[in-house]
Amino acid sequence: MASPTPTLPRLLKALIVSSVAVAASHLVLSDTLYLSFSAQASAALGAGGGYSSDQAFTSALINTFLLMPLVLWIGMRITGERKVGAMVLVGTVGWVAAVGNGMGVLDERPGAVLPWDSLALVVGATALASLMRRTRA
Repeated sequence: MASPTPTLPRLLKALIVSSVAVAASHLVLSDTLYLSFSAQASAALGAGGGYSSDQAFTSALINTFLLMPLVLWIGMRITGERKVGAMVLVGTVGWVAAVGNGMGVLDERPGAVLPWDSLALVVGATALASLMRRTRA
C-alpha cells in the first residue's frame, strides 16, 4: 500500500483540480444557458417548435451538476490521489449552492459570470475538503 500524499502537495493538487472543475462547469453552464436564451428569443419571435428554452435550461443545470463531480474525481485520480469522496461531495454541493445563489446574475444577460467570491469559496472549500481522508479501522 502506498503512503498517503503529504498535506501541502495534496492541497495544491486539489486547488488546481478544483479550479479546473469550476471553470469547466461554468463554461458548460454559460454555454447551455446561452442556448436557452436563444431558444427563448426565437420562441418570442414566433419560431416553430423545437428545442424549447425550458429544455435548454434544464439541460444546462443537469450538465453542469454532472460535470463537477466527474472532473473532480478524474482530476484527482490523474494526479495520483485516492480517497477523494469528501472532496467530490463538498465540491458538488458547493457548486450547486453557488449556481443556485447566482442564477439571478446569469439570467440577466448571456455571458455573465457567477460572483467571483462564490467561485473562490467553492474552489477553496473543495480543496480543503481534499484533506479529509477516511481511514479504515
